[in-house]
Amino acid sequence: MQLGYTTGYWSPWGPPTGVEDAIAEADRLGLHSIWSAESYGSDAISPLAWWGAATKTVKLGTSIIQLSARTPAMTAMTAMTIDHLSGGRFICGLGVSGPQVVEGWYGQSFRRPLARTREYIAIMRDIWARRGPVTAPGPQLPLPYAGGGGRPEPTGLGKPIKSNLRPVREDIPVYLGAEGPRNIALAAEICDGWLPLFYSPQHEDFYREALDAGFAVDGARHTRESFEVCATVPLIITDDVEGAADFLRPMYALYFGGMGAKGTNFHADVAIRMGYEAEVDRITDLYLEGRKDEAAALVPTSLVEQLALIGPREKIDHDLDAWRDSQVTTLLVGGDAATLRTVAELVLG
Repeated sequence: MQLGYTTGYWSPWGPPTGVEDAIAEADRLGLHSIWSAESYGSDAISPLAWWGAATKTVKLGTSIIQLSARTPAMTAMTAMTIDHLSGGRFICGLGVSGPQVVEGWYGQSFRRPLARTREYIAIMRDIWARRGPVTAPGPQLPLPYAGGGGRPEPTGLGKPIKSNLRPVREDIPVYLGAEGPRNIALAAEICDGWLPLFYSPQHEDFYREALDAGFAVDGARHTRESFEVCATVPLIITDDVEGAADFLRPMYALYFGGMGAKGTNFHADVAIRMGYEAEVDRITDLYLEGRKDEAAALVPTSLVEQLALIGPREKIDHDLDAWRDSQVTTLLVGGDAATLRTVAELVLG
């Protein structure tokens, strides 16, 4: 199992404290990768380019670029640019986000997210391959622009274009952020890796079945042996297990109770599949009523411990056994440089 470093989301006041030192340590330790994120504040690309310029070997990944924020051509251009600047170290992590952000922030339709993802990635790969001017039949993302569906009519002047930049690699790795079974299967079918935000090694059967559905599709890009699973895992080294759980409970309450409307929350579905439906239902009610502290208090410690690594070093080393036996190929952890050194000793030996 490999180890990567995730910088996480920025706070309202800016980038995480000490992130430059941690990235330098990740590069020095020979970690697999560093990852940046975006939601509806800072973007994922700018910090990755800025911080990545000071690294030499570590791979540079986005976890994730939101599809609705950019056209597929823009994402392909960005990927080629960073891949050139880094000497071929970029990993293009993508995801659809959710309807609240897609429609409320980006002003795009969330309808048919799987079909849109499939078309989006196909366009990017055609751009990178440079076999000729790029066209796409749609119907979600036609190239050239075709109008229709209530959109303005085209001018008729658009024409297929071939990238004027030759990529360092014609096949830049694409990883998909996914949580539902069909989206996870899509990742296994058309992508090079999967980026689960919430992963429990105690529930391997669900993930295995979803991935196997994608690997079984005729023409799938990978088998299980060549596919990457990079799971983000909150990690807190402390003697106070309950204190660590208390620190993480508000985050889980936000995702399981406040990220989406009741009944339409892909994050909450993860915890529900893990057997916490009653708890999630109550957490959602409280969160949507504005009682966020009460909602957070209801997040069970057992749930936190299945999704995160918390406790003394010895406990974390023990709990890592489940991750070592899982389908996860790379653990993505946060923290300062000292934390990275400790985790590297545990994970990499």
